[in-house]
Amino acid sequence: MQSLLPLAAAVASTSGSSTARTLPLLAQQLGQRWYHKNVVEHYERPRNVGSFDKSDPDVGTGLVGAPACGDVMKLQIKVDEAGNIVDARFKTFGCGSAIASSSVATEWVKGKSLDEVLKIKNSDIAKHLSLPPVKLHCSMLAEDAIKAAVKDIKAKRAQA
Repeated sequence: MQSLLPLAAAVASTSGSSTARTLPLLAQQLGQRWYHKNVVEHYERPRNVGSFDKSDPDVGTGLVGAPACGDVMKLQIKVDEAGNIVDARFKTFGCGSAIASSSVATEWVKGKSLDEVLKIKNSDIAKHLSLPPVKLHCSMLAEDAIKAAVKDIKAKRAQA
């Protein structure tokens, strides 16, 4: 159970207060959801946050959303002439699991070809983050955003 942390306790622990030591017990008593350390790590220190200019011919943009919970994810990839992803960025409006899923996705796509990234599945992201069933839609958004970004860059290149 040490690899699981309540998100509130993880955030509070950065403040250094003595309250942070009591939050895990309190969270357990209140029935709060526990988050895997990988979710907390990517939530507290998300990788590749930001945007590229979407009019750049080397940038593909995927914008997806989950109407049920209101999460919105924008994932962008920068692709070289050989079709390899050289950089990635994201902006996500959503819960910690959605932010963590976006962060992981941007890390995993870098250095891969467009065909390779289409093999990244939501189940791989969910497994890496140990997402509970109620949060699987977050990893599905990440997979959908990758696919949408690839579709966008391919459409741009077909028009050029």
